[in-house]
Amino acid sequence: MKFDRSEVEAAYQNFVRVGDSGDWNAWADLHGEDGVWLEHHLGRFEGREAIRKAILEVMAPVPMMVFPVEWHVIEGNRVVYYPWQVMPDPKGGNADYRFGCVTILEYAGDGLFSYQEDLYNPREGQDVIKRWIAAGGKLAKV
Repeated sequence: MKFDRSEVEAAYQNFVRVGDSGDWNAWADLHGEDGVWLEHHLGRFEGREAIRKAILEVMAPVPMMVFPVEWHVIEGNRVVYYPWQVMPDPKGGNADYRFGCVTILEYAGDGLFSYQEDLYNPREGQDVIKRWIAAGGKLAKV
């Protein structure tokens, strides 16, 4: 079923807003019960509860990370967007600690997504985190 563009756009904007809030339980709830999250570095997670478990573990040490969106495109039920993965400058300045990501979402109706795929370079992500820690950044204790 093809959904109206305004419905897809509203669901996408909510998805971004919830992710920006850092409430990863609420974020997991935006995936269908049988949703799939393909995270190329960490694996394939099938079902909302598997997605919830994975995102809570992944984000626990980095609650300070933010995800400003560079751009997004909607075509039918699909949304493709470019959220930067950003760590704040531990010294309070403007030093840049970020890496790029492309996220693909498939909208399933009722504000839920049936599919998410994240594409990024894990080596680049690791290098950014290492530079951030060397500059004084601290991971949250889990």
